[in-house]
Amino acid sequence: MSEMIRRSEISMLDTARHFFDQAANLLKLEEPLRELLRYPKRKLIVTFPIRMDSGQVRHFEGYRVQHHPVLGPTKGGIRYHPEVTLEEVEALAVLMAWKCAVLNLPFGGAKGGVKCDPKEMSIPELERMTRRYAAEIAFMIGPDVDIPAPDVYTSEREMAWIVDTISMHHHGQFMPGLITGKPKILGGSEGRDTATGRGGFFVSLQTLKQLKMKLEGATVAVQGFGNAGAAIAQYFHDAKARVIALSDSRGGILSNKSLDPKAVKRHKAKTGSVVKFKGSDSIINEELLELRCDLLIPSALENQLTKKNAKKIRAKAVIEVANGPTTKEADQILHERGIPVVPDILANAGGVTVSYFEWVQDRAFDFWSADHVDDRLKEFMDQAFQRVWEVHKKERVDLRTAAYMVAVRRVAEAARARGLYA
Repeated sequence: MSEMIRRSEISMLDTARHFFDQAANLLKLEEPLRELLRYPKRKLIVTFPIRMDSGQVRHFEGYRVQHHPVLGPTKGGIRYHPEVTLEEVEALAVLMAWKCAVLNLPFGGAKGGVKCDPKEMSIPELERMTRRYAAEIAFMIGPDVDIPAPDVYTSEREMAWIVDTISMHHHGQFMPGLITGKPKILGGSEGRDTATGRGGFFVSLQTLKQLKMKLEGATVAVQGFGNAGAAIAQYFHDAKARVIALSDSRGGILSNKSLDPKAVKRHKAKTGSVVKFKGSDSIINEELLELRCDLLIPSALENQLTKKNAKKIRAKAVIEVANGPTTKEADQILHERGIPVVPDILANAGGVTVSYFEWVQDRAFDFWSADHVDDRLKEFMDQAFQRVWEVHKKERVDLRTAAYMVAVRRVAEAARARGLYA
């Protein structure tokens, strides 16, 4: 069975810095400001012991990185993964900073993680680890300081444990605004669970419109069938596009007809993978990326489109629902080949946008309907796409460079307005 390209092969942090430097050069950003925005404000490493169910004590390493709170409190998810590193978390915090700026959200970027294998841990072990990690970072978390959210292998369950733990560190006062992606009963928002996929779908609609392509009948290949990948596949299927390929870490499936994501989801729940779905052909992830299709949607891990396969990509456009799925070398090759890439800092910003909506609702104690959340998300995503597309046309740069220019310009203007303290 195929596995996706290993996480550690290419530095996502180097890639993020490359794209920032590219935008900073085009914006003629002054050197002191460039240095301020190139590096995070705070990086934290914590090591803490947890008693496992066996009675054995294990030590875990956790991270939290805050980029810069120039526009407001920092914002970003917490991931659990056996291969997560401080460098990866820093890169993701940087991406969050630019993502929030592209969407005009009043946040800086942040990210967190714990090096662990949640698949090998019991629920009580996960709860003890989550609560201890939350206690270790509690001093730097709050609704006006830094607001975590779910990420890889974390969910509303972990967010509930975290908001409870950190609230206990604030004299027992429940503070729903200190975290997003919570259960609705604790102040979570409608639409948060599918927000990343929904936002990616709205961006895809704008992309098809600009490329003068029809949605109905458009062929779509989605790499990654997690929360975001499954959601965006379902939206395309419901809109009568043809979802011709889906995959997860074990392999992929291909069909000349449109795959039904709901049926595939049921199959995966029973078997643990999309592989061997009835009526489909088996493919590996590398083959999925190289399929002839209208839209290729990487929604799994980073560094999937590289200089090794960029010349073989046959999609008419790429929509980056994953974080950092395209290396800088692949990005250049795709640009030269005339294949537009809608970058992650725009395409997958639906999640943080609805997290912003949740934060607003928690602060006001005024909760919105699902339709209102969806309407606002479409409004935010459409406006962000138009800002990026205008810079793309005006400056004659690719969409990623345009998105970074929009983001870096906004943060730089705020930093200039605030000036230097002391």
